[in-house]
Amino acid sequence: MTSQTTVEKASREPQDTAVPAPAKGLRGHPWLTLFSVAIGVMMVALDGTIVAIANPAIQQDLGASLADVQWITNGYMLALAVSLITAGKLGDRFGHRQTFLIGVVGFAAASGAIGLSDSVALVIVFRVLQGLFGALLMPAALGLLRATFPAEKLNMAIGIWGMVIGASTAGGPILGGVLVEHVSWQSVFFINVPVGVIALMLGLVILKDHRAENAPRSFDIGGIVLLSQAMFCLIWALIKGAEWGWGDYKTLGFLGAAVALFVVFAVSQKNVREPLIPLAMFRSVPLSAGAVLMVLMAFAFMGGLFFVTFYLQNVHGLSPVDSGLHLLPLTGMMIVASPLAGAMITKFGPRVPLVGGMVCTAVAMFGMSQLTIGTGTLTMSIWFGLLGLGLAPVMVGATEVIVGNAPMELSGVAGGLQQAAMQVGGSLGTAVLGAVMASQVDSKLADNWAAAKLPPLTPEQLDAASSAVEVGVPPVDGNTPPEVAASIAGVAHDTFVSGMSTAFMVAGIVAVVAALVATLTKRGANAEAGAGAGHI
Repeated sequence: MTSQTTVEKASREPQDTAVPAPAKGLRGHPWLTLFSVAIGVMMVALDGTIVAIANPAIQQDLGASLADVQWITNGYMLALAVSLITAGKLGDRFGHRQTFLIGVVGFAAASGAIGLSDSVALVIVFRVLQGLFGALLMPAALGLLRATFPAEKLNMAIGIWGMVIGASTAGGPILGGVLVEHVSWQSVFFINVPVGVIALMLGLVILKDHRAENAPRSFDIGGIVLLSQAMFCLIWALIKGAEWGWGDYKTLGFLGAAVALFVVFAVSQKNVREPLIPLAMFRSVPLSAGAVLMVLMAFAFMGGLFFVTFYLQNVHGLSPVDSGLHLLPLTGMMIVASPLAGAMITKFGPRVPLVGGMVCTAVAMFGMSQLTIGTGTLTMSIWFGLLGLGLAPVMVGATEVIVGNAPMELSGVAGGLQQAAMQVGGSLGTAVLGAVMASQVDSKLADNWAAAKLPPLTPEQLDAASSAVEVGVPPVDGNTPPEVAASIAGVAHDTFVSGMSTAFMVAGIVAVVAALVATLTKRGANAEAGAGAGHI
């Protein structure tokens, strides 16, 4: 059976479109299922940002180098991004309930092991395991929601699911700051253990396995290897590009290898009986548009949020906890707007909310490009709140477009695709906007330094100063006279804010492009298949 036939057959299967009787009791109850998977998803989303706050404490306690600390984040990101689509396929093959529960147990166990580790090498190893188990958990959660909720309530469920991810991502720095300041860096990881136990207990009682009649019965091992290698090369190039240089042969080599591997993967999928990703999925223009939209949204959101934390902490001098509190308008608006966005998408379809959401995101990005050293909390809150308002319908709608336009037996792959698109977009946004910042700093720092009549710098000193200014840190030491230190801080902050403004302008332009892509989306053609899956 060809991949195209598989996809076409799925949308015609009568057993996949029947509406089930309402769930009785706890097992398989839609809203309890949502509550159960949300707890597990919260762990993974939190760990995407919470650990950044703990890294300095880990570095000091374990005597880690800067490269070691970078691997604590990069190892997790790589393992998660590389494994998401394959993990979604595992859920389609063996059942999303089992895959989700294994992911929860593994993620919580790896978190506990990190807290008990006495060397940075062990921390890195267990962070990689965290990423692998997190990859099992995330697509399975979406697969369970798709299979459990009737079509008319699926958008609301995805809205709450998106709210949990958005709030956890934005709330990570707040919780991380509190735990590191008042407990220990280990507590950032230990907290996942009781949360994982709760998610496991609820999952065992509540979650019900659902599988489509056309669920895959075999694995495309060659496709898994090719896709994993391609994703690794792509993410690794994005991670290391700023360090190596975007024109460096290593960066270009990894990017070229990624392109070549993706092409070989695409060709291989045409000749496999049960491919990892049936390419006929992408004949659906709304599904393809949803994936591109998710990449562009994550580009603007994660790339922009990267600079906001430096702006708040290093320019405004706020503590991690205070900077997290300043982001509450963003978090709060996502919490409020996500379920409302789900209701709007259910009533009107995804196109208008998605376009409107990306327009709001673009306006927020352009507004944030006007932030200065002296911008007050009220102005910041307006732009942060507008950003949350814009992101909410996109997080919900793009997810529904991707998952709802995929056949039921590929819901795990679709969920993995959605999450992988977010990871790629976030990595791409951080890399590209980081390069924009570096370029602006390189072009303006020397002139701003000279204009302030500061002592001239050697080329080596200028390079070191540029690296500090790119994250908003004034390049001063303890021996610098206070008057000179204040002047250097003013130059550093002015230069950083100028670079940040340019980066936000780029993010705003990307958001405008995303709004145009959103016009190609529509309600999932296979959404009604979800609640009619075979019950096991």
